[in-house]
Amino acid sequence: MKIPRQNSRQKNERGMATIVFIALLAIMMILVTAESRALIQLHREVRFLEQQQIKRLNAPTTNSISTAPSEIK
Repeated sequence: MKIPRQNSRQKNERGMATIVFIALLAIMMILVTAESRALIQLHREVRFLEQQQIKRLNAPTTNSISTAPSEIK
């Protein structure tokens, strides 16, 4: 009776493929988490800039000259 030696080699290759797959999956999850945090921070910054612009646009202008509209005939 012969014992096939390729069978044990195939098991080792399957085990390595599984480890590589899990490692790649872990790297992808780390990247997704990092991107998610970056998007949250970017959203906060955009909100902050929007609030600053709203305050700036709603502030009364101090250098303007108020004149009555003149009628042109």
